[in-house]
Amino acid sequence: MRRRTFGRTAGGRTAGGWSTGGRSAGGRSNRGRSVGTGVLAAAALTALVTGCGIRTTSVPVDAGAAPSRVPCSVTGESASATAAQGVPVRVFLVCGSQLEAVDRRTPLPEANAGGDPVVTAKGLLVQLLAEPSDDERQAGFTTAVRGPLVVGDGYEGDPAGTLRLSRQPEDLTPVALSQIVCTFSASSAGAGDHTVLLGGPGPYAPKRYQCTTELKERPESAPPTTAPPEATTGTPTGTETSGTTTGPATGSAAPGATPAG
Repeated sequence: MRRRTFGRTAGGRTAGGWSTGGRSAGGRSNRGRSVGTGVLAAAALTALVTGCGIRTTSVPVDAGAAPSRVPCSVTGESASATAAQGVPVRVFLVCGSQLEAVDRRTPLPEANAGGDPVVTAKGLLVQLLAEPSDDERQAGFTTAVRGPLVVGDGYEGDPAGTLRLSRQPEDLTPVALSQIVCTFSASSAGAGDHTVLLGGPGPYAPKRYQCTTELKERPESAPPTTAPPEATTGTPTGTETSGTTTGPATGSAAPGATPAG
């Protein structure tokens, strides 16, 4: 009669070779080796991510949509611009915190638009007051010029080529004034050398404003001014002669008398 022997091995209980469920030394060793490899891999990944400047986080972060850059350029003429009749003009609008030139059309007659500075200035101001077209908005253009605001001829005694706004230029926002200065100075309404003579409705002497590269890049800064030319012959605006205060030139009304609504 054969006897069955019972005993323990390193791997667990055996009963005649039919014992199961015991852990063997080899199994424990393999598992320990797997855990160690996983820890090393996680540490290597953390070091790699940290070295790339990315902060690790256990919470999902929604970074939002990728940033987009506006083109600040209108390719070709829009349908509205093509259908519009008039003279091609150039105005300066705001795009990307800078001033950029935009080509438009004004309904002014070509003869007046190129020859009369006041008529040219009026047409350009209408363009600056108008909301950008759909194509211009999609390209990122806006305007800071707000009404009511009109422009007219200078007063008697003003230097030749002076334009008077219905509001003091200093009372406009810096960006709006920069738009007006750069738009007027680049047209026949300007006084040459990228400048324009501007005044307001009050008895103050006009100033020569200049559109510079720096102003286009930073329109929120005040437009630079230079000394205006000598006034034309006549009594300076705001002085009294025989009890009468001189104002605009005969036959022309002050632009601030009845501003457009």
